[in-house]
Amino acid sequence: MITVYGIKNCDTVKKALKWLADNNIEHELHDYRVNGLTIDFLQCAEIAFGWEQLINRRSTTWRNLDETVKQNFNRENALLVLIEQPTLIKRPIILQDGIALIGFDVKQYEETLCLE
Repeated sequence: MITVYGIKNCDTVKKALKWLADNNIEHELHDYRVNGLTIDFLQCAEIAFGWEQLINRRSTTWRNLDETVKQNFNRENALLVLIEQPTLIKRPIILQDGIALIGFDVKQYEETLCLE
């Protein structure tokens, strides 16, 4: 079973979940607003994608962040800010069993999940 990390009301997460369902891929949603996040998960995601890729700079949360926080965002403080502001995290994330996907791209999902 694939665990999809995200937020249930996010349109991109909804698209990914629908795609998985349509392709009969067993999955579950880990809504980090409801189920929370751990620093261990974020550290694994940072290793897989890099801290800069984890940040959704198009989000309302990013736009509403204090300018000082944005200016001083770096590898050392990124994960701490993301734990405090989980809606800053680009989503969805799938990170298990050698699979590392961030965001939703049909072609990438097909290739990674062997549905070409």
